[in-house]
Parts: sequence; structure tokens; C-alpha cells
Amino acid sequence: MKAVVCRSPGDLVLEDRAEPGAPPPGWARIAVSHVGICGTDYHIFEGKHPFLAYPRIMGHEVSGTVVERGEGVELAIGEPVIINPYLACGKCVACRHGKPNCCVQIEVLGVHRDGAMCDDILVPGQNLYPANGLSLADAAAVEFLAIGAHAVRRSLSAPGQRTMVIGAGPIGLGTALFARIAGLDVSLLDMSSERLGFAESELGFTALDGSKAPAADLVRQASGGEGFDLVFDATGNTQSVQSAFTHVAHGGALVLVSVVKDDIAFSDPEFHKREMTLVGSRNALRPDFDHVAASIRNGAVPLEKLVTHRTTLADTPRDLARWAHEKSGLIKAVIEVG
Repeated sequence: MKAVVCRSPGDLVLEDRAEPGAPPPGWARIAVSHVGICGTDYHIFEGKHPFLAYPRIMGHEVSGTVVERGEGVELAIGEPVIINPYLACGKCVACRHGKPNCCVQIEVLGVHRDGAMCDDILVPGQNLYPANGLSLADAAAVEFLAIGAHAVRRSLSAPGQRTMVIGAGPIGLGTALFARIAGLDVSLLDMSSERLGFAESELGFTALDGSKAPAADLVRQASGGEGFDLVFDATGNTQSVQSAFTHVAHGGALVLVSVVKDDIAFSDPEFHKREMTLVGSRNALRPDFDHVAASIRNGAVPLEKLVTHRTTLADTPRDLARWAHEKSGLIKAVIEVG
């Protein structure tokens, strides 16, 4: 089969790889249809991912079709599926408490093990969700949107709360969309006037342009000096995360959607006087995937606006390398495999 392989940082090639073979009990072989390109994939290509062994087949935003089943898998041959790429052990403390998204021994397709930028892949049956009428192109977008949907659900938000999402990349936009679906009053803060222009004109969000004024001033003006009830940070930037604490209103919450490898420091008196809630959000769970799929079906998510770039498996080495540094106009790119 054909596979796009990142052999080392900056070295991305199309290779012939052995087919994955017959699936073992509980697993299925999937003919890959579409793969979204994530920020993680760009980081792997650029050598910025802290926990990765090369060579690696990337790709974890995936849709496909069941072509072979191992014993115990009930999905029908030919069933279109959404793939949950977080492979959990099922035994650790997180899994026992129904949180396989933060399994102690989690393996993410395309990161800890080879992913889906290829023709066929083996996946546990429990990680396959029927597309139920979604096109396979739309089904490949469910995972990245589920990250934001999970963060919103973790926030325990209430309709009408004044909310700010920091970061207008795909994860931030997904978080903002599902915050709005939850009935929150959403503003977006970013340093990119271009991305904020898209969020404002195409998606209808209030934009706070950090390239034109200090973030603290923008927050003060937008919130009447009170701060935001809910703040989601989706930047992956240490300075942004640390600054986000000061943007939260008294009694409010800060949700860390992105992750940074540095230590985070904050003022304990400022944290306590606000009685602030700090929430970590990692990956997503089946209810989040289901919520996203239903929201796409009912037209609440404008995927036709979010997916701005497309390529083929054969052209991925060239295009992914180019998009890693040519970001203008890029929101979400998708590889058409099948």
C-alpha cells in the first residue's frame, strides 16, 4: 500500500509499505477515505514534537470504510466510520473511571504508533463509530472538533456566560463554535488579524485583535472591566496560558485546551481571590464525537468554510511541507485518500 512517511524532521516521502494484514480479534481493517492535517502533524514534520520516534506515518483525524473484521467486531463490511484515534489500555485508573481520553498508557494514531496517511489501517472496533449519514469527508473533521466540544463540556458552562477563546486556529475555532452551540456569548482573541477577520466575517464571532492593542486592555474593554466568566486557551503558547489567568472574572473558570511543555506559573493570591476554577481538557470521549457528528448533520457547524485546503495522498509530501510555513488563508487541510 501507499503511505506518507515522515522519516525524520523535514523529510516527508511517499513510500510503498506492507499492507496491515488480517485484523486480530476485536480489531477491524479500515480503507482510509479522508485524513485531516493537524497542528500535531506540522510539529512532527518540523521536529517540534517532544515524544515521537521516527520514522512515523502521521494522521489521526480519520474517516474510512470497514473492509475486514476480526472476531467480535459487529460493524458491517462496507460501513462508513469515524475513527477515534485514542487507543486506551482499558485497565488503568483513568480507563476504570470512564476516561480513556487520558489513559495512562494512551497511544494516539499518528503519534505513538503509525497513523492513517496511508491506504489501510487496523483499528480496535471500540474506536470505530458509524458515520450514520455523514459524508466521509465530513466524518474526518469530527475528531478535531471533538477536542473543543470536550473542552466546553468539561467547563460545566451555563448558557449566557461571557466567554473568551484565546487562539483562532482550528482547535480554537472548534472550541468557539461549540461554546456558541452551548449558548455561550463568545469572543475570540488572537494575534492574527487575518484569522480574526475570518472568524468575524465568516463565522460571526466578536474579534479581539491582540496585534492592535494589549490583551489586558482588550479584555477590560470587552468585559466592562470584569473579565470573562469562561476563558479557553487554545494557543499552545506558554506566555498566553500564563496571561490567561488574569482575564478570568471573579468566580470564573480557565480551561486549558492546548498543552505546553513548559511549567506554568501564576499568582496564588490572584487565583484564590477569584475563587477561580482551573480545568485541564485532553482529547475527547464518545459523547463528544456523537455531539459533533449530530451538530454537523443539523447544520450548526459550517465545515465548508473551515476546510480551506485539500490534497491527495501522492501530493501530501509536497503540500504539507509547504503549508507548514505558508499559513495565509489556511484553516484546515484535508487529504483525500480513498
